[in-house]
Amino acid sequence: MSIKLYDLVGKDHSRPFSPHCWKVKMALAHKGLSFETIPTPFTAIPAVEEGASKIIPVIRDGDTIVSDSFAIALYLEHTYPHRPTLFGGEGGEAMARFIERWSFLTVHPFIATSALMDIYERLKPVDQAHFRKTREARFNKPLEEVPVGRDNRLETFRANLAPLRTMLGDQPFIGGATPLFCDYIVFGALQWARVISPYGFLAGDDPVDAWFQRCLQLHEGLGASVPAAA
Repeated sequence: MSIKLYDLVGKDHSRPFSPHCWKVKMALAHKGLSFETIPTPFTAIPAVEEGASKIIPVIRDGDTIVSDSFAIALYLEHTYPHRPTLFGGEGGEAMARFIERWSFLTVHPFIATSALMDIYERLKPVDQAHFRKTREARFNKPLEEVPVGRDNRLETFRANLAPLRTMLGDQPFIGGATPLFCDYIVFGALQWARVISPYGFLAGDDPVDAWFQRCLQLHEGLGASVPAAA
C-alpha cells in the first residue's frame, strides 16, 4: 500500500510548492518508498485526516498519521531502517536539526518575503483571501508592500549562503559523497522558490546553484519533474 502525502498546491495542482512537502517527497524517494500525493490547498488543510494537524505535510502510512517534515523523516528512518538512511545515525539527526534551523533563519525569510506575491497570484480566490489575512497579520503590512526592496536585499541573501557555498568546494552534498535529509532541507526551500517564482534567487555561476541542479536530478529527476516558474 502506498503512503499518502498531503501536498500543498495552488490553482495548478501540478505545481506543488511547499518547501516542507518537498523535503518529504525527497525523503520518501530516498527510501525507495511508494507514495501518492493528495493535492491540498491552504483552506483544505483543516479537513486533512479529520483535522489531524493544522499544518502539512501530513502522511498516512497504513494506520499511522504523522505531521511535520522532520518528524516524518524520523518516522521513515525508524520504521524502514533497512532502506537507505536519511541521517546516517544519531550524529546525522543532530546535524540535520542544525541545518533545519540554519535554513529557517537564513534561507526561508528572504524567499518568503520576496516571493510573497508570486505565491498569492498562484492561489484560488478562497485561498488568496486566507493567505492575505494570515500573511498581513504576520508581516503587519499590506501584502503588496512585503516584497518591496527585494533587489536591494538579494546580495545579502546570496552572501549569507557562504557557509554552504564554501563547504560544497570540498564535497558534492551537505551529507557528504551522497545526499542525506540535510540536503533535502535546503533543497526544499530553494525548490519552493523555483516552483513558485521566476525571480533569480541564485546566480548561475554559484556553486550553490550547481548543487541545487544536482539535487533536481536525484531520484529520477523528481525535483526537475516540475518546471521552473516562468
